Amino acid sequence: MSRRKKILGIDPGLADLGWGIIEVEKNRVFPVDYGVIKTKANTPLAERLSIIYTELKQLISQHQPDHVGIEKLFFGKNAKTAMSVGEARGVVVLTLFQHALIYTEFTPAAVKIALTGYGNADKHQVQEMVKHTLKLRQIPKPDDAADALAIAITMAYNLKLNQIVEDKRKDKEAAQRFYQKIQLAQQS
Repeated sequence: MSRRKKILGIDPGLADLGWGIIEVEKNRVFPVDYGVIKTKANTPLAERLSIIYTELKQLISQHQPDHVGIEKLFFGKNAKTAMSVGEARGVVVLTLFQHALIYTEFTPAAVKIALTGYGNADKHQVQEMVKHTLKLRQIPKPDDAADALAIAITMAYNLKLNQIVEDKRKDKEAAQRFYQKIQLAQQS
């Protein structure tokens, strides 16, 4: 019997880093835990990054995820925000590396498509699909945690799709080997 796979979704941020953990078994997803790592704006940057590092390490040790999905950064205009989120994201990537966890990045549009089928879906539509998919009574709060759960669900869908593609490749290779055996048998 296969065990459930744990997936950690991360929505990077310096003030509020969202995280969500789900378990996947066959075609079902189950919520495990979610929340945010908060840092205060008036705290020195190095201390804020240290808080993210320490709390993320604790989360990883506690939950032992098998897979990790991270939202890929995209900022159009606000360079200052992009820099601070990039610094927090760097701490996340370092922490994952230290725990030998490989991560997959997803753009906001990819997450929206995975959950709603529409790349321009609004935040509320995505949050409603998180609630529905995980069979929760209400939309997870705060928003950063709901976003992280959406990323974790996207990772689960991505893993399932990769498995289907791999199975099809193996089926094709098996069919080719079978066909070759038939041809060899006919030549004998």
